[in-house]
Amino acid sequence: MSKFYTKITSKLQKFIEAQKIFFVATAPNSGRINLSPKGMDSFRVLNENKVLWLNVTGSGNETAAHLSENERITIMFCSFENAPNILRLYGKGKEIKPKDTNWNDVISLFPETPGTRQIFEIIIESAQTSCGMSIPFFEYKGERNELNDWATAQGKEGIENYWENKNQTSIDGLPTHLLE
Repeated sequence: MSKFYTKITSKLQKFIEAQKIFFVATAPNSGRINLSPKGMDSFRVLNENKVLWLNVTGSGNETAAHLSENERITIMFCSFENAPNILRLYGKGKEIKPKDTNWNDVISLFPETPGTRQIFEIIIESAQTSCGMSIPFFEYKGERNELNDWATAQGKEGIENYWENKNQTSIDGLPTHLLE
């Protein structure tokens, strides 16, 4: 059975902190929905209604484009070990870039990560748990290093060139505003 919350309780925060993977969903006003799995040490609960997600360079930048248009975002966590549970966080998000005045405050909450592109601040409007009894068990074996290795090999200039060439628009042609 599902249950709605108006905030992230301490029990929900403990569940979030125990998960190794989460999923981010955004959508433009008109166009394709983006749903992406995320990992690494890239999620922080700041308080009962605010979270941060550190985003690294990747093949697209859909979240930035969608949030600049309508701010809607859903984050989902699933338990693949122990007791079954699914948690969805519904909220409004905004992008924080390295040139923004509060960048140093938020980046200091995360480990140094090659290819860091932006941080998303999400104000949680509601949270929902559901049973997750159909979710299979999976064993966590560790983090993949390929993306960090790739970003390190690119260097700062290579990453910035990648942003210029690959991360300026969404798959639906919306601007990401990454380099503004």
